[in-house]
Formats: sequence, structure tokens, C-alpha cells
Amino acid sequence: MTTTSTRPTVEAPEAGDPRLDADVTNVDIAHLQQVLLGHYPELRLAARKLMADERFHRIEGQSLADHRERVLGQLRLLAAEGDVHRSFPKRFGGHEDHGGFLARFEELTHADPSLQIKSGVQWGLFASAIYHLGTERNHDEFLADALSVAVPGAFAMTETGHGSDVAAIGTTATYDPATQEFVIHTPFRAAWKDYLGNAGVHGTAATVFARLITAGTDHGVHAFYVPIRDEATMEFLPGVGGEDDGLKGGLNGIDNGRLWFDQVRVPRTNLLNRYGDVAEDGTYSSPIASPGRRFFTMLGTLVQGRVSLDGAAVTAARIGLTIAITYGNQRRQFNGASPTDEVVILDYAEHQRRLLPLLAETYAAGFAHEDLLAAFDDVFSGRNDTPETREDLETLAAALKPASTWHALNTLQVAREACGGAGFLAENRITGLRADMDVYATFEGDNTVLLQLVGKRLLTDYAKGFKHLDATKVARMVAERASDAARYRTPLHRAVQTIADVGDPRRSAGQLRETATQRELLVDRVETMVEEVAQALRPAQKADPATAAALFNAHQHELIAAARAHAELVQWESFTAALERVTDPGTRQILTWVRDLFGLTVIERNLTWYLLNGRLSAGRARTVTSYIDRLLARLRPHAQSLVDAFGYEQAHLRAPIASGAEQARQDEARAYYRAQRASGDAPVPEKHKR
Repeated sequence: MTTTSTRPTVEAPEAGDPRLDADVTNVDIAHLQQVLLGHYPELRLAARKLMADERFHRIEGQSLADHRERVLGQLRLLAAEGDVHRSFPKRFGGHEDHGGFLARFEELTHADPSLQIKSGVQWGLFASAIYHLGTERNHDEFLADALSVAVPGAFAMTETGHGSDVAAIGTTATYDPATQEFVIHTPFRAAWKDYLGNAGVHGTAATVFARLITAGTDHGVHAFYVPIRDEATMEFLPGVGGEDDGLKGGLNGIDNGRLWFDQVRVPRTNLLNRYGDVAEDGTYSSPIASPGRRFFTMLGTLVQGRVSLDGAAVTAARIGLTIAITYGNQRRQFNGASPTDEVVILDYAEHQRRLLPLLAETYAAGFAHEDLLAAFDDVFSGRNDTPETREDLETLAAALKPASTWHALNTLQVAREACGGAGFLAENRITGLRADMDVYATFEGDNTVLLQLVGKRLLTDYAKGFKHLDATKVARMVAERASDAARYRTPLHRAVQTIADVGDPRRSAGQLRETATQRELLVDRVETMVEEVAQALRPAQKADPATAAALFNAHQHELIAAARAHAELVQWESFTAALERVTDPGTRQILTWVRDLFGLTVIERNLTWYLLNGRLSAGRARTVTSYIDRLLARLRPHAQSLVDAFGYEQAHLRAPIASGAEQARQDEARAYYRAQRASGDAPVPEKHKR
């Protein structure tokens, strides 16, 4: 994995180019919608058609119990009608289509994020754990009932005391050769399984992750199929206990709960044994000799959860922006140049500043997700499944899931505020989506922890560049890079930019909107940040464990910042590559402006870094902001088309303020005052009588 790209570039016009200054026809919405549908357009459209059915829609204001039961019923409808088995073997009614499975799955967000996550628990976690971590014996025994929802299941990995640190979980599974059973046990309160979908009320079985112990040896974390409730009475089985997590901040259609186990026995064959098995006499075997590699391989099979959350977050951001921009194009507030007509609020520069950069970032996140989905399908289909490609996939998912989920939360909050009091009404959905998205930042991997994983991978790749160099060459390379950094930090480099830009501000803007310039600025920031962290951590190689850990901890913030910069670069590269798929010239030009808006907004957010590190002069830094303002003005006429291209109907949005009702209210008010003025009956304002 590298931070550079060999993808084809799309050059933006130079300053003064007539393409920049001439009027551009509007977006070809149908063409752009097809581009945005990505690799699985038919599957996405079919899923959207199903989600337009009111049987799948969330009913605002339902009680906790009613919402949960409605979502369970919807889950069973999906099992019958929703083509939700696409990623599973053909003998179980699937298509072994892993990318298509997730593409359809992400579209459930339109109906109710609780349905999307409940489906993810049932098929993306519970059933997928049986499929990916088990062998045919497990598939034959457990998979059909998991797919049909005859057995609603929980995915029991997270523990109260160890959330993201799965390797340190406390639950044990000790093999008893006398009975050929595993004894599942929770030794202390912190080892309770927690936050588990389907555990609170509906689940009758769980895939339980526990430390496999046989013949006195702990072989690390493995997964076991464990029945937890009597299917007839729905009471916990002997030795199993638990609690309902109750009301949450969002996603209340899912019955999250806790589970604990007191010497619960399950047959030896309930071990999901693809990566580790125990013979009747207790002998352990595995196709992967290294315990560490085995652990990460098992967890890597479950990466689809992070991939799907990335896509769902993009969907939520698109919904929020479609509502807010549609409303902003209809809502009028305050008189402007006209003495009679109020101004459409999206015409205000600050309103554009609030929403349009978020729209550009949503486009970038969407294109990056399609690349992630393609990489996921490439690996899980077996077309390109190697340890290296799996590691690349895991790193890409770990970079993009935090970027998109944090972006969705920010976007929905800004969209809510941009819609004023109307945005706060539950009927307009933004607040509900914001609440449901909140937990996306911490489940399927806490975002900060995931970025630490990405940062470590960036350090590993950086170190590989030195692997085959002798000590003298390493010292020379380090010295050269130190000299390069010093050069950038001197006034000379900034002065060169300033001199080059003198007399023509457009020259500076022209440089910044070039694809090559944006790429250089984004790549350079990532590479420099990684180099600086790597150099700071060099003493850890020869230090004792405590000192090394302290040194790493001291530079954790910088490492995570480098990982976030890397994620932004990935999104920008995906956007740039996607421009090649846009064949309509006008649409391509407008979308290039959107790409430029994203890239320059990332640079503007980090202007302090660029200034302190000498990558931009003060004059050119000011040009970043001025050119963003120019882009906002150019994109304003196309804002509605850019959200319409997402392809959502009212059945997907279900927000009255985006239904045309606001336009009708405004038209009614304007017609009333127009008629009043025409009749001569309009009262005269007091100030006009003075």
C-alpha cells in the first residue's frame, strides 16, 4: 500500500481557460446517477424499489417494544423477498456475490438504519461467522436456519471490559475430552458479552468468541455456535444469563443486550473450525501455525462489517444533504435586492459554505466506497485472495470507515441546522438519522483505534523502503530528507511561490486547481507526517518494552493524524479516477469543480500545517480560500442537480420539507402579497408615512 497513485489524471483548466469562465450546461442527472450507482446499479435500484415499500419504513415515535418487533418482522420479510443471501453458497440459495450483497445491504438505510443494522447482525455477522469461520459441517448444521431467520442470532464478540481489544477477551471455551464438549464460561463481570444485537429479546443462538483451551494450552480466540434461548419459551437456557441494554441513543429497533455463560456445554462440533480444530482426544490443529496470524486472519474474514458501514454512512450523508439542499432551494428568508421577494436561503454565501463542501466530501466518500467495495469483492470472490490483498483490504476499510462515519455525523448535524426548526422535527428524519449514525463511530471498530491500525501500516510500508539499504545509505537518506524538510521550512521556498504569483492572483489559483498540484500537496502531507512519526519512533527499536510503549503513546496523536490524512488522499484519488467514467463534457466539468472543492477544502482545513511546513506561501494560502469561494459560486446553480443525481424518491427521503411542500407554501405567500399589492389594499408600512 502506498500513498501515491498511477491512476489517470483529469487536468482542470488553466487560469483564463474559457472552460472555467464560460457558462456550463447543467448536470446530465441521468448519466451522473448511473455513475454514482457504481459497480452494482441493477442490484442497488432493485433494493431501492423494495425499500420504497412502506412495509419497510420506520414509523417515527414508536415505543421501544413496537419498534423492535416491527424490525424483526421486516427482517423476516427480507429473508423471503429481499435477495439477502447473495454472498452465501449457491446450495443455500445464494449467488456467492459478495460485493453485490453489500451493495444491496447498504440501501436498507433509506428505510430504517435499525433494519440495516439488524440485517447486518443476522446475515453480515451471525450467519457470515458461521460461513466464513466454519467448515461444511458447520454450514450443514447451522447456516440454513440462520439465513431464513428461523434462528435469530447474536454475534457475541465484544465484552464489557474489552471492546476493540478482542485478543484480550476473558470468556473461555475449555475442552473436556471425557464428554467431547467445550465448556463456555464467563469468569468475571467484565467478560460479559455486551452491546449484542438480537441478544436482548429475539436471539436464540449466538456465535460466541472465546479463548480456546485444550490440554492446558490457550490457543487464543475462536468462535463457537452456542444456543442461548429455548425457542418455544424464549427463556434463557440453563447456564446462560443476560440483560437487555434497554433504550439507546439511536437504533432502537435493535434489541441490544448482554450475555454471560456459567459452565455452558456445547458439542465439540460447535467449534467453527475453519482456522482451528480440536480432535476427539483434545489435540489442537490449525492450517495457520502462527497464533498471531491465525487471529488476524479470523478477524479479517469479518471485514465486511466495516465495508458496509462505510457505505451506509455515505447513504445517510446523501439523504441529509438531499433534504437540506432541496429545502434550501425553496425556503425564502429576508428581503434582498428585491423589495418584494425574499431570498432563497441557498443563495446566501454562508449557506453555500455550510453545505456545498460537505456535498463535495460526500461525493468523494461515495467514489472511495465503490473502490473499497470492488477490493472487497476481489478478495472474497477468490479472484485475488492473498495475505497481501487481505491486509490491503483491511487497511483500506480501516481508513475509510472512520472518514465516512465521522463525515456523516458532521453532515447530518450541519444539515439539521441548515434546515432550522424544521430540521429538528422528527418527521423530517435528519435528527433520527443523526442519532442512529452516532454509534457507527465506535462499532465494528472504534474509529480512533482503526486509524491507529492504519497508521501502523503506513509506518510498516515506510520501513520497507529502508529494508534493503545498508546503514550508510539509510543515514544518507535520512539526512537528505532532513535537508529537504529544512528547505521547505525556510523563507526561500515560500518566496519562490510569492514571486511566481506576483501580479496575477489567477496564476496562483490556476496552480492550486491543477490535478497534479492538488495531488502533490495531499501526498506530500501524508508522506511527511509518516516520516516524522517514523523518525520520532526510531529509538523504540532498541528500547525496552515499557520505554518503547511510552514513546509510541507520546506520538499516537501524530500517527492518527497521518492516518486521517491518508484517508482523505484515498478519497481524493478515488474521486479523480471516477472523473474518467463521466462522458458528458458539461457534467464532467461540473464534477471536476466538485473534486477541486473537496481537495482544496482538505487543504484549507490544514493550512496551518502547510504554512508551518513551508509548503504554501501566505499569498497562495489566501488563494485557497478565495478559489473555494469562487467554486461555491460556480456550483450553486448545480447544487440541486448534484443531489438529485443520488436518485432518491420521496419514498426514500420521506421528509415533508423536501417534498415540495415548502415551495408550495412560499408560492402561496408570494401570490397573496402580490395580489394584495395589485389590489391597492396592502397596508402602508409606518416608516413610509414619515
